[in-house]
Amino acid sequence: MEKTILKTSMGTFLGNETEEAREFLGIPYARTGRFEYSTRIDSYLDPFDAREMGFSCPQYRQFNPHLDVPERLFYYREFREGIEFRYDEDCLNLNIYTPKDASKCPVILYFHGGGFNSGSNEEEPFRGYELARRGAVTVFANYRVGVLGYFCHEEIEKREHRNGNFGLDDQLQAIHWVKEHINEFGGDEENITLMGQSAGAISIQYLCLNHDNEGLFHRAVMMSGGGMFPKFALPKKASETYDYWNELMDLAGCGSFEEFRNADLHKIYDAYEAIKTRRKDSTYNMMPVIDGVLLKDSVDKLIGDPLKIDYMIGYTSNDLYAPMMAYIGNRYARENGAYVYFFNLDAPGDGNGAFHSCDLRYMFGRLETSWRPYKDRDREVSKQMMDYLANFAKDGDPNGEGLPHWDRTYRNDKKVLCYNIKETKMGRASYLELLRNMLKKGEPKA
Repeated sequence: MEKTILKTSMGTFLGNETEEAREFLGIPYARTGRFEYSTRIDSYLDPFDAREMGFSCPQYRQFNPHLDVPERLFYYREFREGIEFRYDEDCLNLNIYTPKDASKCPVILYFHGGGFNSGSNEEEPFRGYELARRGAVTVFANYRVGVLGYFCHEEIEKREHRNGNFGLDDQLQAIHWVKEHINEFGGDEENITLMGQSAGAISIQYLCLNHDNEGLFHRAVMMSGGGMFPKFALPKKASETYDYWNELMDLAGCGSFEEFRNADLHKIYDAYEAIKTRRKDSTYNMMPVIDGVLLKDSVDKLIGDPLKIDYMIGYTSNDLYAPMMAYIGNRYARENGAYVYFFNLDAPGDGNGAFHSCDLRYMFGRLETSWRPYKDRDREVSKQMMDYLANFAKDGDPNGEGLPHWDRTYRNDKKVLCYNIKETKMGRASYLELLRNMLKKGEPKA
């Protein structure tokens, strides 16, 4: 890649340039201390070298890779193999991909998944080259995860008058940074689409339930996570998680908040491994909570009044909790006039079908960097999905020349757009039929 230079009011950035795109990597958007809420960064060393990926948030795999666990090995091979990740608590950074001559381009801001306790913006397939070719600026944000992202404690409440949700607050800071500064990278600050998958999608849906965020973003794309409550991921009040976090502190040998805040990370994540063998609720405690600021009330009360923006929701046939996701995801979609896609195109190379997150490579055009033997059919599907996404980011309508027409799903319309297992083209299928087949056979063929 060639070096490129961008001069802004914040300073000069050194980035990379390809034939059709420019990338600016590892740009810090906020700074923070452990268990503190972050403050936005608005000025940089001149020049700032943005040619390499930044740090990822420390997480369990940094200390306990679990590569002997089949599920961990599976996703390692899919999205992490061959990448040397660097971890540090100074991890709040963005990777920005732009067309070469970007000006007032639609902006897509993406939040990765990882169950709220892992993930990174450096993983495959989070690259924006193909979307830059389609005229979009794409931003991939890191945020705090796991213990560092969702720890709650009485001392935090005393000091901050709020509690937990550091990772969710980081995401909001990233949105504010993009809103304030993306115009200097050729993006349109009045045309921002939030996008996320799994925990990233659930986070976006939480942000869409807070009307304080009105006007910050204009569209939302939720992949394999839209509607995953109230039956799953229903946030607790911060105080209801104290017993879990106090037990974790005890396992780490820490008798006070200050001791835990300054503890060695290895000790903290050893304690996390230990508590997972003692309690079955680690997943439900290590995620966003009702804090009165970002999540003002119980989600099942807020869900009926989300932001009035454009929505796109998708899920896969072998997704996590696939029948539940099909039911409640489509219910949310019908109530909010969303565009819904159902991805049941089997990934080639093994028998895992359309597994959770398999659509990511298609959506970002990263089939060629995978070990899987993708074929022309897959490439055509990927092209269609990227065209739909770029169109949606532009004006809220995914349709365009050469694409099968896609209608919104409303309360009286129970159809979804479906990538069929045996066909390249998009087809239409009843979500009730898909759900019925999931429950009956585990194989949702339309």
